[in-house]
Amino acid sequence: MNTEFLSFTPLAVLIPFFGAGFAFAFYRNKSAQRAITIGALVLTVILEVTLLSQVWNGGAHAIHLAGWPAPFGIVMVIDRFAALMLVVSSIITLCVLLYAVGQGAAEEKDDSGPVSIFYPTYLILVAGVSNAFLAGDLFNLYVGFEIFLTASYVLLTLGGGESRIRAGVTYVVVSIISSMLFLITIGMIYAATGTVNMADLALKLGDLDPSMQLTLHVMLLVAFGIKAAVFPLAFWLPDSYPTAPAPVTAVFAGLLTKVGIYAIIRTETLLFPGERINTALMIVAALTMLVGILGALAQADIKRMLSFTLISHIGYLVFGLALSSIIGMAATIYYVAHHITIQTTLFLVTGLIERRSGTSNVLRLGGLAKISPVLGLLFFIPAMNLAGIPPFSGFVGKLGMLQGGIAENTWITWTLVIASVLTSLLTLMAVARIWTRGFWRKPEDADETPERQLMSKTLAHSRAANKRYLPMSMVAPTAALVAMSLAFSVFAGPLMDFSRAAAQDMYERTPYLEAVFGPERTEGVRDELEEFAATFLIDYETGDGGAAEHAPVETSLQPDDEEADVVPEITDGDDQ
Repeated sequence: MNTEFLSFTPLAVLIPFFGAGFAFAFYRNKSAQRAITIGALVLTVILEVTLLSQVWNGGAHAIHLAGWPAPFGIVMVIDRFAALMLVVSSIITLCVLLYAVGQGAAEEKDDSGPVSIFYPTYLILVAGVSNAFLAGDLFNLYVGFEIFLTASYVLLTLGGGESRIRAGVTYVVVSIISSMLFLITIGMIYAATGTVNMADLALKLGDLDPSMQLTLHVMLLVAFGIKAAVFPLAFWLPDSYPTAPAPVTAVFAGLLTKVGIYAIIRTETLLFPGERINTALMIVAALTMLVGILGALAQADIKRMLSFTLISHIGYLVFGLALSSIIGMAATIYYVAHHITIQTTLFLVTGLIERRSGTSNVLRLGGLAKISPVLGLLFFIPAMNLAGIPPFSGFVGKLGMLQGGIAENTWITWTLVIASVLTSLLTLMAVARIWTRGFWRKPEDADETPERQLMSKTLAHSRAANKRYLPMSMVAPTAALVAMSLAFSVFAGPLMDFSRAAAQDMYERTPYLEAVFGPERTEGVRDELEEFAATFLIDYETGDGGAAEHAPVETSLQPDDEEADVVPEITDGDDQ
């Protein structure tokens, strides 16, 4: 690990920020703004891919801004999980931007808003997301949330249409409530512990009264659950996202909710490890999966259907987290990266469908597979991936969660396993409904066939219309994301190994704490951390062919003393 290069980690935030400033300085020059924005994102992708390569084989690295030591100064921490999220998010935002440029969403048109606003706002959103992934303290995490949420308010209402303003009001109100709850919780945590540094909190929260720990724990979960669209806190999402332009909806649906999931995973593993509320999380996961997919089946509009499937698949991520096992967390890390890519791709494809046919309502669609075979392929691959059909990456991630649930062998995990399988089947039914109606049936069999499809009387006319409505500048970024989703399947083995290693580091907590405080400061609590890990973590050096990876982390290790009759218990106060 090259620690010197990792010192450039803050550039993942600074490059988009400075790019936004330069882009706004050229507000009268559309071409310059476009070039600056694309250039900033390309530089960000290169930087973050290099950072990922540096932490691929292990370790975490902390950057103490302005030289202030933790816990007094601002700390940015990059480890395997944070680096993976940075790379996936930056590639996604770059592809969506190229798609938006091709569509003209950034141009000064009646329904798009001025170009001087779009490009800088988009870069600010990217900076906020990167800051959230790297934040080493709760207040900096809050700042990252507020940066990208403020940018999202602008992008969501870009154009000023009535439907967008109405949806934007709901989104803004819910986001403000969530942010206020998060800020109040930060204040309570600081009052109770005297710090908001997450590494410091990992050592101090265990000294609090268990009831206070639980109160702070639940408050953080509610605040992040709203942002992540976890049931029953997801009521705002289906009415907010579909009204925005396709590129904006794609980046919102694919990325922003995952920042909330990232915050939940980080705080659950670092600040509140253990199984105290796992049963509640599993119940929430099951309800999120089932309510979300049932809502999707009731929709005729593809964008609204995808919004509900987004909620549904957040349930899988909560399920993997609630298992408190290495295999469960590894599957969650893998599935987060997979789902960001798939969900973004499907919203971009929906934008192409709407542009080609004039509607995204499946009741009015027909014959798209014949009219545009490329469009059919671009939809089919991510749709099957979303449903978890083998051998796609969606199946790989879900399989890990199912294995973890079956290995734990409790009534609640079996309930989750059944709910997961049922959700996958219903997801397949939902996407198959779009395929059979929108792509497979004849256009004349659709209700109120759109005018653009009626214009395509012959195959030659269809090809001509495809060139007009499906420009390569929009198809190419979408195809790139489809290829990226296939890469998750082709390289599933190395990626799952990487995810397992990341999960182990997160549960051990020692790599994170040593990166922030150094070995000297951590040495004083190393014995406590190792004692906790001996009870909480699985043993990677087992000779059972890897079966222990699927066991719940609480019960996977037995005490070294063969005469011991009881496995040491995790307590809320003493073992952290």
